[in-house]
Amino acid sequence: MTNGTKRTDIRSGLEVSIVLKQDQKTGKLTQGIVRDILTKSATHPHGIKVRLKNGLVGRVKTIHN
Repeated sequence: MTNGTKRTDIRSGLEVSIVLKQDQKTGKLTQGIVRDILTKSATHPHGIKVRLKNGLVGRVKTIHN
């Protein structure tokens, strides 16, 4: 498992854990499959923002192998 701060590590179809905007204070993670990558920059210190197949949007904290 790797963290989600580099855009090159993330692609559509990967299983990831994200933190939703409303869960940032608690750090609660949500698991799902990446549909779209929303962050345009190559890196982001808080994680690359993605949309999951179920429509939820958040920042990647963990990439599952």
